[in-house]
Order: sequence, then C-alpha cells, then structure tokens
Amino acid sequence: MKYTIFLGCNIPARVQQYQAAAEAVCDQLKIDLVHLKDFLCCGYPMRSIDEFAFLVSAAKNMALAEQQKNDLMVLCKCCYGSLKMAQHQLDNNIELKKRTNNILKKENLVYTGKINIKHFLSVLHDDIGIKPLKSQIKTPYKDLKIAASVGCHALRPAKITEFDTPASPSIFDTLVKVTGATPIDWSKKSDCCGAPLLGINDGLSHKIMETKLQNALKNKARFISVACPYSFMQFDFVQSQFLQTNRDRKPLPPVLYPQLLGLAMGIPAKKLGIDLNQINIDSLATYIPNETPPDKNAKKDKSPVKDKKENYTGDKNA
Repeated sequence: MKYTIFLGCNIPARVQQYQAAAEAVCDQLKIDLVHLKDFLCCGYPMRSIDEFAFLVSAAKNMALAEQQKNDLMVLCKCCYGSLKMAQHQLDNNIELKKRTNNILKKENLVYTGKINIKHFLSVLHDDIGIKPLKSQIKTPYKDLKIAASVGCHALRPAKITEFDTPASPSIFDTLVKVTGATPIDWSKKSDCCGAPLLGINDGLSHKIMETKLQNALKNKARFISVACPYSFMQFDFVQSQFLQTNRDRKPLPPVLYPQLLGLAMGIPAKKLGIDLNQINIDSLATYIPNETPPDKNAKKDKSPVKDKKENYTGDKNA
C-alpha cells in the first residue's frame, strides 16, 4: 500500500509530533509514504481573498501528486477540506479548469482530476480496515475514556468532503474503539474548537474551547483525541497557556490519534513524539495493563503543563 503524503504548513512548523506519530504508525502497518518537496500551501489562506489563487495553489499540489500515480493522504483536516473543495470546483467547471491549467503549464504541470484525496483517518478506517487494524494492537487500553473531537473542515460540506456524516459522525469513534479505549458520547463532538478565532477574538476563541473541553470533562473523558493540527494547537498550546492563569481548572490533555493508536500498537512513546506535547500525557501508560507507569519517586514538576516552547497566538486563516 502506497500513498503520497501531504503535510501542509502547520504540521512541519508547529506539530511535528503529528508527522512523527503518523509515519511511525504507517511504517508498522507497511504503508509506504512518498514525500514531495515541491508541495506548497493547500491554498486555504487565500480562499476568502483571491479564490483563483486558492485554486491554483491547490491544483498545483494535486497535479504534483498525480505524477506519482498514488492516492494522496492528507493529515490536516483543513488541508483535506481545501483540496477536496478545489477538486470539486475544478472538476465541475471546464473553463475554470482550463484557466488553472494555463497557469500550471508554465511549470510543466497539468491537473486532470485523476486523483483520490483521503484523510489519514479514512485510510486507516477504509483502506486498512478495522479488523486488520485491530490485529495490530499489542497493548489495548483498559478503562480509558476518550473524547474524540471530529473537527470541522473534513465534515462539511459533506457531499464534497465525503468524509463522514456531519449530524452523526462515527469514523473517529470507531477508530478509538480499535485501541481498546471507550469513546464518550458528548454533545460537543462536532463543534468548532475555537482555533479560527484565535488572534481575531481571543476571548470568544477561549470561550468556545472551554465550552467544548468542559463538555468532555463533564462526560468523564480523561483525554481528548484529535487528528487536526489546528485543534491540537488549540487544546495543547492554547489550553496550556490558559491553565497557567487558571490553576484551579482541571486540564483535559489532548492526544493526537496516531499517538493514541501507536502506543496501543507497541510503538515507543519517543518515536511518537509524545515528549513534544505541551500538556503531559504520560499518564496514558497507566491505562495499559502490565505497562510500567512513570516512576512516582522521580522528581517531576507537579504542573501538567511543560515549559512553553513557543507562544502560539493563532492563525487568522484557520
């Protein structure tokens, strides 16, 4: 099984552990990944400013991927939604497609539309399959409740993204169950994480984040799992900043899905980039039977939040 992987901008710059964990999981599943150095922004930041520039940027990425003759696997849900939207517009407008290709031909590229765009979760759920994936679990979790945060950009518009059912998404919950963990039933599962407003209206962004996290905590979640770099930055970087000024608030540590899956597959935490998370998730090991928990006698900062490596203030184009 072979895919061309699209990382987007934020993962290499701010959430390297997502790439590390996803690649470690793919390696164990015998999935070959092709990296293209010529990939650029998915185009989303330009979508509300210059839609044609957005389409050309997205089309160039898809044209590059077409040359590899593999399906395109996308980690970022924003990138996934953007590429699917661009593909839909180009495939349903002959003149727009022609105009776009007139730009691309200057770089000896052509977009034909003969490419399948898939999110990482869809590859695991549909291409690998639940039973084969479950057979790779070496150390399933026990008594672990997870809030699976679906993310916005992959869900809507459903007829274009073709990812899951917006009103009742189930793919992420099913993948959480594979690990032995239990996905909670919570009303804010599909709600926005607040990241798009960060840097524009921080107060509202924090309120949206807090409402979602409190809903998960109320329903007994121990961790919140994501497969979107924007949601992860919101729940990790931004929540860690919030906790430093709200010491009485109980944290809800975020875990990237390939980190959650990778630990259950027996992949070392270091290889999954778990040490890069701002909010400590070492306690995940306590939910794995026969797993050695962290040394209780070791000197350790009592705070769940590590020293900040960067002060993330948001991306106005999220």
